[in-house]
Amino acid sequence: MPETKPSKSRKLKRYKKLFNVLAKYGFDHIMAQSSMKKLIPWSPLSKHPEHDKTQSLSTYERIRMVLEELGPTYIKLGQIFSNRDDMLPPGLILELERLQDRVPKLKDFDVAKAIAQELNINSQEHFLFIDPEPIAAASLAQVHKARLSNGDWVALKIQRPNILETIDSDIEVMKQVAKSLEKHSSQAKAFQPMQIVAAFEKSIHEELHFLSEIDNMERFAKNFQDNGTLYVPTVYREYSTDSLICMEYIDGIKISEVEKLTALGIDCKAVAQIGVSLYLEQVLDFGFFHADPHPGNIFILPEKDRICFLDYGMMGNLLPHEKEQLGDLLLAFTKKDVKKLIPILEKIAIKAEISDDNELQQDLHTLVQGISDTSIRNIELSTILTQFKDILYHNNIILPHNLYLLIRALIIMEGVGLKLDPEFNITENLKPYVITLTRKRFGLRRLFKKNISRLQDYDTLIGNFPEDLSIILKKIKEGKLVVIHEHKGLKEFQATSNKAINRLVFAVIIAALSIGSSILVLAEMPPLIKGVPLLGAIGFLLSAILGFFVVISIFRNKQF
Repeated sequence: MPETKPSKSRKLKRYKKLFNVLAKYGFDHIMAQSSMKKLIPWSPLSKHPEHDKTQSLSTYERIRMVLEELGPTYIKLGQIFSNRDDMLPPGLILELERLQDRVPKLKDFDVAKAIAQELNINSQEHFLFIDPEPIAAASLAQVHKARLSNGDWVALKIQRPNILETIDSDIEVMKQVAKSLEKHSSQAKAFQPMQIVAAFEKSIHEELHFLSEIDNMERFAKNFQDNGTLYVPTVYREYSTDSLICMEYIDGIKISEVEKLTALGIDCKAVAQIGVSLYLEQVLDFGFFHADPHPGNIFILPEKDRICFLDYGMMGNLLPHEKEQLGDLLLAFTKKDVKKLIPILEKIAIKAEISDDNELQQDLHTLVQGISDTSIRNIELSTILTQFKDILYHNNIILPHNLYLLIRALIIMEGVGLKLDPEFNITENLKPYVITLTRKRFGLRRLFKKNISRLQDYDTLIGNFPEDLSIILKKIKEGKLVVIHEHKGLKEFQATSNKAINRLVFAVIIAALSIGSSILVLAEMPPLIKGVPLLGAIGFLLSAILGFFVVISIFRNKQF
C-alpha cells in the first residue's frame, strides 16, 4: 500500500480540529504553551462555547472523550495505550479500555460499491448478498457479512475510506505535539513522546497492511494444523487485497456467553482449560501468539467442537532467544531463585537502569515470598503480573513491547478462564509446561544439540584458520595491516599538557622580559623619561600584563 504525504491544507484542518477539541474539553493550556499556536489564531479557540459544560467531568473522562471526538487514529492510539498500565494510572486505563467498543460505524457507506472498486469487479457477479449494515466496527475498518456466488458465507473486513491519508495527517500533528511536549514539559519528556509516536506510526501502518494479517492467519493455521481443538477461518485470497480481507464467516458463540454454552451442554470448565492451554502453546511452543484475545475475539464452534480465534491484526512474535529467555524467567520464578531473575531481566530488557540492585532483589524476593505463602488455588496471575510490572517500573526496567502484549494477553486469558469457571487457576495450567520446559532445557537431546552446534562453530574456526592466517601475513608483508588503538582520555591529557606548556612558555617570556628590562634600567639605556629608560619601562609593563593574564587563566580553571 503506497504511503501518501498529507497535503498542507489537510494538516492545517487536522490542527484546527485538534485545537478546537482540546479547547472544548479544557486542555487548551497544552496548545497555549506550544509553538504550534502560531499555525492557527489561538484566541477564538480558547473560548470554546462548550468549555464550561465539560469541566464537571474527570480529567480521565475528558481525555477519553477527546480521543473519541478526534477520530480513528486517536481512538487506535488510546486502544493501544489501554494495554500499557506500566506507564499510565489505573483510572486512565479504565477510560481508555472503553474505547474498545466505542467506534462509530460509517455513515452513508456503500459497501458493495467500495468492494467493487477495490477488487475491480462487478460485485453482483461474485456476491449473492452483501449486508449494508456492519456486524462490527473498528477504528481502522468495519466488517460486513456477505455470501459468495458459490453459496459460502463470508465476512468482509474493509478499511475505512481515505483512512491512510487521515492517519498520516494525524501522525504529522502528533509528531509536532510530541516535539513540543518534550521541549516544554519535563514530566512529558520522561515518557519519551517522540519515541512513542514513532512506535505508534510503525504499528498502525503494519496493521493497515491486511495482506500481513492474512499471512498471520495462515502461519497460525499451519502451527495448529495437527491440533483438533483449534479452528482458523479460511481466507479467500482471490477476494482479498491490502485493504480488504474476505474470510469464512464464523457462526459461533462468544467464549464469554456462559449461559448459551451451558444451555448447549458444553462443559465450560473444560473450555477454560483447553482455551488457556492453547494460548500457552502459542507462546511457549511457537513463540507466535494472538496479542488481543479478548472475549469478542474467541468463539466456540459447537458443530465443529472447536475453539476459534478471530482478528489476527495484532500478533506477538518471540524470537528463538527471546523464547528461551522467557523460559529461563519462568523457571527462575517457579524455583523462586531471585538471584537468577535479575541477570535474566537485564538480558531481556531493552533498557535497564537499575539504581539499586539490593532494592530490586528485595522487591522480587517479597513478590516470590508472597507467592510461596499463598495456596496455589488462591493465586491470581493478574495480581502477580501487575506487581511484577510495578517492580519493573520503579527499577527503571523496560521490557520489549511484545512482552507487555504477552503480559496483558495472559491477564485477559485468566479473566476469560474465571468467567467460564470461577475456580479456574491459570498457574495450575502452567505446571505441565514448566515440567516439559525443564525436561527440554536439561534433557540429553538439547545438551547434545547445543554441544554439536558449538563443535560446528569450532570446526568452522579451525577450518578457516589457515586461510585467515595467510590473509593476515599477506597484509603484514604489504604493510596494509592497520591496528586501531584508542586511548580513552588521551585528548583530555593532550589538552591539559598543551595548556601547561603554554603557561610555561609565557612564564619564560615574562621572566626574560623582566630580566631584560632590569638590565636596561640599571644601564640607564636611552631614551630616558624622567630618568627612567623607556624600553625598560615598556618591558616591565608587558611582563606585568602577561603575568596578570596567566594568573587569571589559572584561577578560572581552578588549577592552582
